[in-house]
Amino acid sequence: MATKPPTSDIDENDLTVGDRKKVAVGVPAVLHALQMSYEQMGAVRSAQTLLRVNQKDGFDCPGCAWPEEDKRHVAEFCENGAKAVAEEATLRRVGPDFFARHSVAELRERDDYWLGQQGRLTHPVILDEGATHYREVSWDDALRLVADELRALDDPDEAVFYTSGRTSNEAAFLYQLLVRGLGTNNLPDCSNMCHESSGSALTQTLGIGKGTVSITDIHEADLLIVAGQNPGTNHPRMLSALEKAKARGATIIAVNPLPEAGLIRFENPQTPKGMILGGTRIADQFVQIRLGGDQALFQAIGKHLLEVEDRDGGVLDHAFIDSCTSGFEEYRAAIAAVPWEELVVATGIAEDRLRHVAETVRTSTATIVCWAMGLTQHKHSVPTLRDVVNVLLLQGNIGRPGAGVCPVRGHSNVQGDRTMGIYEKPSTAFLDALDDEFGFAAPREYGYDTVEAIRAMRDGRVRVFFAMGGNFARATPDTAVTEAALSTTDLTVQVSTKLNRSHLVTGRRAIILPTLGRTDRDRRGGGEQRVTVEDSMSAVHASRGRLAPPSDDLLSEVAIIARLCRLLFDDRDGEDVDPRPTAPPLRAQPAAEEVDRRQVERDTVEAEGADPVGVDRARNVPQADWTALENDYSLIRAHIARVVPGFEDFEERIAKGRTFILPNGPRDARTFATATGRAMFTANRLEYPEIPAGRLLLQTLRSHDQYNTTIYGKDDRYRGIHGGRRVVLVNEHDLGAQGLSDGDLVDLVSEWTQTTGAVEERRAERFRVVAYPTPRGNAAAYYPETNVLVPLDSVADVSGTPTSKSVVVRLEPSAAAPA
Repeated sequence: MATKPPTSDIDENDLTVGDRKKVAVGVPAVLHALQMSYEQMGAVRSAQTLLRVNQKDGFDCPGCAWPEEDKRHVAEFCENGAKAVAEEATLRRVGPDFFARHSVAELRERDDYWLGQQGRLTHPVILDEGATHYREVSWDDALRLVADELRALDDPDEAVFYTSGRTSNEAAFLYQLLVRGLGTNNLPDCSNMCHESSGSALTQTLGIGKGTVSITDIHEADLLIVAGQNPGTNHPRMLSALEKAKARGATIIAVNPLPEAGLIRFENPQTPKGMILGGTRIADQFVQIRLGGDQALFQAIGKHLLEVEDRDGGVLDHAFIDSCTSGFEEYRAAIAAVPWEELVVATGIAEDRLRHVAETVRTSTATIVCWAMGLTQHKHSVPTLRDVVNVLLLQGNIGRPGAGVCPVRGHSNVQGDRTMGIYEKPSTAFLDALDDEFGFAAPREYGYDTVEAIRAMRDGRVRVFFAMGGNFARATPDTAVTEAALSTTDLTVQVSTKLNRSHLVTGRRAIILPTLGRTDRDRRGGGEQRVTVEDSMSAVHASRGRLAPPSDDLLSEVAIIARLCRLLFDDRDGEDVDPRPTAPPLRAQPAAEEVDRRQVERDTVEAEGADPVGVDRARNVPQADWTALENDYSLIRAHIARVVPGFEDFEERIAKGRTFILPNGPRDARTFATATGRAMFTANRLEYPEIPAGRLLLQTLRSHDQYNTTIYGKDDRYRGIHGGRRVVLVNEHDLGAQGLSDGDLVDLVSEWTQTTGAVEERRAERFRVVAYPTPRGNAAAYYPETNVLVPLDSVADVSGTPTSKSVVVRLEPSAAAPA
């Protein structure tokens, strides 16, 4: 029998700090996973559900995007995967009676943990203008209201459509079709906030915005560099792959500001060695890099390799460089000009240690670099990742076994959503194929990314905000600005499985549309439907839930979008609608770094005599049998197969639980769709944060009882934090220099210097200081509590990703707690 949801928020007065762990997983992880599963699902439901996770005839874990091997273990899930499943398959329910009991104002006072623990949403509800409570509304009325609001817009760009990384391929494809059928490319997604820097760097240098390795390559690598990443918490199944690589003789280098238990030692609960014999040491070297110093590290590696090549030879793969790359001489000259002294300052690591790391790279026969948010959320993230590619190109470590780039994605289908067209800067080739398939002219003008969408809402240029999953208000930077921006809209719509903060930060009206999750049985059109997902390594496979849905009339994401498409594109009040476009599509602009890219695009279009908003929208809509698509997802996959390269024979290839791998030019044939037609070395100016005197550089991070903005529990077991979340981890020498002691309460005040020289401040109150082995000058604290400190305009160059790993802060003693 599942337990009831909590009745109170996390009490930070219960917070305790103990010793940090030096081993991950093992028996404690198994027991914790089972405890949380039992609390949410009960014993029988837990067994029925967990044994189907990531199985060929089961459902894809709603947590991370780490791939499965072809041969599956009977328990193909990790501790945090079990938590994610338990949260979704919970027996707790949030129905109309819940909203009748709790006003929006009351719910706003609750914390994220309490909100998420209340259970699954069961019925559509609406918050009327001026109302204090959400009330139940029928599906027909809710969807028609959304459609009416969208049709009433003066300009399609007055709507923004956000997407979470858990949306299936089928739902994502239909969703982007709806948005482009309306006439906009305003499709911000969670990639904008996490791996956009990876996509920007890899597209420029390798011609594809994805990784170039498979799970087999991980096992076969001679050297794995795991940088800016904590697999023990964020994707624990990666530890099994690293353990297998170690068993085959691989060396692993961990590059991170914090020592993380999962990269110290791994006790695999599926093996006798892990359960009885002490497990496996993971990292052979721990490189404690200063925040933002990763570019300097990879420049140091490249510099050492080039110096040894000049002295002794035999280091570089000249055949690969000569036949497959461009820009080598420019890169060589740029690296030669960087002094070792500056690389030492930027990394915080002595020159001999840097050279030792580089020697490990030099002697490797096959190297993979894995990374996550620690490398992607800085102002100079894109140059950093270009320098990662530079190091790999020197030794030909692209397009051969056991070697390549491995950006490790977060949510389970975030990469698939982008493949399906969830992107504010779609390629002309994708749009041309979409036009041909659905008989309309999709807009070519670039849309808003996440940060641009917040700015547009803030400035009153957006009237409708629609979110397909996720928790936008808590996932985004600059919390106060984001919440104020959302409140300027006429309507906010959230398609969600569970209650979260975004349901309480609304426009003048708000609608919550509850939806099926991965674990739920999806019966449409007289049969059970399956969906598909793409993992971090471009593998596509099917997912089918088996549990009875939380309510009888709950709709899937596909059904919700298909019904909206029918209302928007077929229900035209008797108009005689010509299905063909009546004007040519708008031309896309190159990517950009102009001051006002969108205005430049509009000016160009107007100069060519076309309507800047697009073609006649009343006569330019996609043509499809929306009811058929709602009831048979294989028909959506047939459309995908004709639009998206690599999905030919889609239905046949996912039959019987099979997985297929999407084509990847750099990996498959060493072909590179770049500006030069070759893999590109790049010459990048060395950048790293400079920390003002008396200040610290803060990174936001997850606790172990957390996945993105979902808070599973009150602890961070591996870091020794229990019973609370408002902590800031600081080097003990920095505490002494600032007159603080371990256990003090402080306010975190971020300082953001604008281009005008003015300094903006943001404040997060009452955090307990924890002395922790961070690099000097660096600190760490959990998000989303510290997202309030990340300035909206502080973003990575080129990619626009918020700089959540390099926030300048000062620590101020907190005022006394109220009596």
